[in-house]
Amino acid sequence: MIDFRYHLVSLISVFLALAVGIALGAGPLEQTIGNTLTGQVDQLRSERDQLRADLDAAGSDLAASEAFAEAAGAELVDGTLADRRVAVIQLGTVDGDALAAVESQLTDAGATVSADVVLNEAWSSTDRRSFRQALVGNIASYLDPQPADDASADTSLSEALVQGLTGADPANPDALSSDAATLLEFMTSGDEPLVAFEGEVTQPADAVVLVAPTVAPDAVATETAPDEEEAQAVLSSQIALARVAQTRSEGAVVVDGPVTDGTLVATILGDDSAAEALTTVSDGDTAAGRVSVPLALNARIGGTNGHYGRGEDLTTVPTATTLTPPDRTPVATGDAGADAGAGEGDAGAQG
Repeated sequence: MIDFRYHLVSLISVFLALAVGIALGAGPLEQTIGNTLTGQVDQLRSERDQLRADLDAAGSDLAASEAFAEAAGAELVDGTLADRRVAVIQLGTVDGDALAAVESQLTDAGATVSADVVLNEAWSSTDRRSFRQALVGNIASYLDPQPADDASADTSLSEALVQGLTGADPANPDALSSDAATLLEFMTSGDEPLVAFEGEVTQPADAVVLVAPTVAPDAVATETAPDEEEAQAVLSSQIALARVAQTRSEGAVVVDGPVTDGTLVATILGDDSAAEALTTVSDGDTAAGRVSVPLALNARIGGTNGHYGRGEDLTTVPTATTLTPPDRTPVATGDAGADAGAGEGDAGAQG
């Protein structure tokens, strides 16, 4: 059994060790310990200053690279989209400066931005499913071609938006058809419209660029739906729209930021079917990424699908090709053609 003497010896040992430590620390070891601590602090301060200098240098190099890409971009993309009309669809709230930079590259390539479209929350919100489903029934008669019988509401509404943006009047290819104009009216109807247009849409588009927000859909939250459900609804509606845009136009390109989990491009790349059908450009928040947008659209119109950006399995720079000019030859309507045929027949009879 441990008695009091054992405890007393233990306490004496502790205090003796403490006294020895104090004596050594205040005596012969004081200078050594102080020098060691001072040296470590100086070393840490020097490393911090070096890291800060390296960071500043890297920032300067990045800024120089961005400036070079911006300056060289205009010459690199020049003429790659000559005479093309491009509808730009914002898949949510996109930074204004970033959007302007993308559109600037398109115009430098020779394209005209025929429409600026913003998808509102109602486009994919789980709270508005019944409204969207009801709207599908109202627009069906204006769609040509019609969606498949088993098409989802997302696909049908995507058909309405894209056909509205690309539908040309056969007799006047520089103007929207009456059905196209009606479809765009449906898109902006109601107390909570599905889309908003920045300016009037008067000319049909040849191609489509879809620009994703830099915030991943998994950051979206509502009071009535779990984050995961809402995020999935957003991504599903965006991919459906991109698929229809590719099908109903000369070509479409999806533009996003860095490829990270939950982003649109990451979701497309993770789906073999979507990856085979859709062209993507990541790092659209950088100058190099923005320069790639018109080049990627040029390649897509030319028949080449690809995924462009920095990272594994991504192509750094799209390869541009020479495109055939768009055909805007007016086509006579059925009535006009019948009248013309009757006139020619009369002339032949008179002859």
